[in-house]
Amino acid sequence: MPAKPTHPILGNVLLIANQETQKVQLSVFDLNLGIQTSFDAKVQASGELTIPVGILSDIVAKLSRGDITLVNQSPLNTEETEDNHPEKAEAGQHQIMTLIATTGRYQVRGLPTEEFPPIPEVNSTLKVRVPVEALQAGIKGTLIATTTDETKRILTGIHFKIESNGIEFAATDGHRLAVINTSLSGFKKKKQAEITEPLEFTVPAKALVELERILSSRTSVEPVELFYEESKGLIEFRWGTQRLVSRCLEGAYPAYQELLKQDFKQQVTLEKVPLIKALERIAVLADKKEKSVSIRLNSEAQQVCLSLFREFGNGREEMTACINSDSDMSVSFNIKYLLEGVKVIASAEIQMQLTQKDGPAILVPFGNREQPNILMDAQYLLMPIFKE
Repeated sequence: MPAKPTHPILGNVLLIANQETQKVQLSVFDLNLGIQTSFDAKVQASGELTIPVGILSDIVAKLSRGDITLVNQSPLNTEETEDNHPEKAEAGQHQIMTLIATTGRYQVRGLPTEEFPPIPEVNSTLKVRVPVEALQAGIKGTLIATTTDETKRILTGIHFKIESNGIEFAATDGHRLAVINTSLSGFKKKKQAEITEPLEFTVPAKALVELERILSSRTSVEPVELFYEESKGLIEFRWGTQRLVSRCLEGAYPAYQELLKQDFKQQVTLEKVPLIKALERIAVLADKKEKSVSIRLNSEAQQVCLSLFREFGNGREEMTACINSDSDMSVSFNIKYLLEGVKVIASAEIQMQLTQKDGPAILVPFGNREQPNILMDAQYLLMPIFKE
């Protein structure tokens, strides 16, 4: 939820207790992103209230394990108050939540539930079931390439392209491009949705960060159900008793596939873990002024040299590699972008495909996969840094 919402109610959580179902439902919504969940509870009386989500979260997170009792009160909203203290009668409209735990007692003033905007319903006959691991892999693998620059709003999200057999996730900030393809074939037996034409939409990174965080705490392996309503620009992810609804970003996403069609003739294959460690060591020398790492290929020795030079010193690392090239060459990349790209490639080895000197490179998985049960292809394109 936003740190400074446009209206106080948007920073609150709506709690609805239902005595009949013995459940409590929680909802948060900032007009762009809504999250709703419910859980079993001992409900003695039905009721609802809204309180600041940050305060409730912080209190509960710091409590010891054990039961929590929530009591909804309106102590000032009585006839006596209205007659004798009219200035307090208005304040009485604000309900008070009392939270009782084994170690303490807290009271928090809320806002009228009538002010809480309803989370929109996504009316779509098309339901796509997505394996949780595939959804997480697609989000994690592309999230790093989104931008935080609001002037490039369409690039602040991840672009989804859903076809009958899989989902393509893509993100770019103009300097790099991450593309993940995951398969939906494992769910044909459950009558997967028939998608005659590809569905394409862009989901804000903020919504997907929350989705990935929630999914990471899941113990169930049931797939996530995805609903998309194009006319309203809404996307909904639903699983169990939880749902996340987000408005999609408006505008056409760049034609990123064209960047992947270049002639990548040279291949360099390196072990992932040693490469990460070497880049992390060299990255100690990098800062905002100097952040480029030079990669020099030695095809005869089958070695790669990584180097970064600063006024006060320099760093150099050499690694054994499998180089499929007849000529030596060197190219420079932003070390932060390169390191992040290597880390999200889920395989024991990384293959770097190159075009020419000062040309882009693509990182792809090679060798054993970290999660062989997920049918997934990954491409991470880096634009070079040109040296004067």
